[in-house]
Amino acid sequence: MTTALSAPDSSTRLQAALAAGSRPDPARLEPLIERCAVEPDFFVRDMLTWALTRLPPELTVPRLIQELFAVRAQARSQALHTLSKVGDRNTWPAITTALLRDADDEVARTAWRTAVALVPDEEREGLAVELATQLGRGDRTVRLSLSRALVDLGDVLSSALGPGLVSADPDVRAHAHATLVLLRDPSAGFDEALHEARRHADW
Repeated sequence: MTTALSAPDSSTRLQAALAAGSRPDPARLEPLIERCAVEPDFFVRDMLTWALTRLPPELTVPRLIQELFAVRAQARSQALHTLSKVGDRNTWPAITTALLRDADDEVARTAWRTAVALVPDEEREGLAVELATQLGRGDRTVRLSLSRALVDLGDVLSSALGPGLVSADPDVRAHAHATLVLLRDPSAGFDEALHEARRHADW
């Protein structure tokens, strides 16, 4: 299994991950975790995550939390993604501010999605405030991910957007306004929301 997971051909690796998930075996936990950190193919990574969710959570969750401190960004990102699929809300404390502000955009984006999926109701407002500190960050893809995460938090978002709406930074201000448009009209497209924000704001 370990050899197949590192085969040159992605279809072989995909089949190995499928086999691991179809016949769950705790002995395969470590090879699956290790492969997640380096696997270049999206579909294989997704199958690796599925295979991990088929193992007992009491084994996978502690090991995934360890990966959140890994040096390799992909290890952190994939561990976050897998935790969101496991869906154990008791893992919420592991989604730290450091991960939400991770210097690697992909890790941060995954942390935002995972945090929204796992956050307890009483922590939603605090999470919205924390995520709002990232307004204006990155390219369009990063900003869209952040807006979607914020909108998914619902009504608690309105007050969290306050500082961004009056920010001296035009990128932050535009992003905050666009997110507010999406909150009020979830069917609005992000680019349209951004255009609307710029049209109605004094830039």
